Amino acid sequence: MSYSFPVTRTTHPKPRPEDESKLGFARYFTDHMFVMDYDEGQGWHDGRVVPHEPIAIEPASCVLHYAQMMFEGMKAYRTPSGEIQLFRPDMNVKRMKRTNERMCIPDLPDDLLVAAVKAVIKEDIDWVPSAPGTALYIRPFIFGDEVSFSVLPAKHYRFLIILSPTGSYYAANDGGLSATRIFVQDKYIRAAQGGTGYAKVGGNYGGGMRASLDAMKYNCKDVLWLDAAEHKYVEEIGTSNAFFKINGEVITAPLDAGTILPGITRDSVIRLLKKWGVPVSERKLAIEDVFAAQDRGELEEIFASGTAAVISPIGTLNYNGEDHAVADGKVGPLAQRLYDALYGIQTGTVEDDMGWTLPLGLKA
Repeated sequence: MSYSFPVTRTTHPKPRPEDESKLGFARYFTDHMFVMDYDEGQGWHDGRVVPHEPIAIEPASCVLHYAQMMFEGMKAYRTPSGEIQLFRPDMNVKRMKRTNERMCIPDLPDDLLVAAVKAVIKEDIDWVPSAPGTALYIRPFIFGDEVSFSVLPAKHYRFLIILSPTGSYYAANDGGLSATRIFVQDKYIRAAQGGTGYAKVGGNYGGGMRASLDAMKYNCKDVLWLDAAEHKYVEEIGTSNAFFKINGEVITAPLDAGTILPGITRDSVIRLLKKWGVPVSERKLAIEDVFAAQDRGELEEIFASGTAAVISPIGTLNYNGEDHAVADGKVGPLAQRLYDALYGIQTGTVEDDMGWTLPLGLKA
């Protein structure tokens, strides 16, 4: 389907960041955003690009009381020729469908997400950074804003997309990869079977903030969650999926329990590893087995994968207040190779022989 969205240009454009090496993550937002409404009986309607500005919301809106919402995370990249492209947006569409179904949010037409993303990027194309390690972060989200205290799905929703030029999520001083410290959380849980662990919803992250504060006490950047039933098996690392390279095999938690977010970068890592002939398994792994492998000298690398960080090497695990170094505590060769391949494909400096990129037909 062909979409056409009216555009209202801002009359107060913001100055763009001058130093792209110091963008940070989600510190700056572009001049425009996409907005669309849903009404029961009418469907999605009135998509438009408008100035990025605060929105009005009724205090009795159901999202503020019952958290009926969802979001996605994507990035747009500038290639050496100036073309703007997305990375595997079809996977974002599929995950959005799963989340919407779980949260009783009306489905979006398959092609609407990319059309809306393209429309708003077109107006803010000069905001897409080009420095190494940078990208334009894209945050689509939907929330129910019906005025209702009934614990039932809303009848009116808003769909928005906002944009933010960003740098590396966990950057070294030189902008490259750095090994991070991670806190093993065995008190709180992120998700249980039958819950919303596989969906991309705010509650999953709000519920994890207490664990994040605990991690900061030990100078850790993020949390390694263990399973809800036994507090034994490794699951996710905060906002990312977790990978463990032990004695030549890369292991990551399986998706079948519904407690793991099906990361798009996670899937990309698994497919690249299989292509390279690196043994990779999706299976349960006990935290005790991770430490035992380290004692035997077989724990070679731990790294996280996600849209924000791409690949984040883990140099230290802190468990019960005790530090456990991962191998030599530095960035591992496989993590570096994966980052170079993925970010290279995303930015057009490495050939995309996987068919993962989607040029938007926009060029600055």
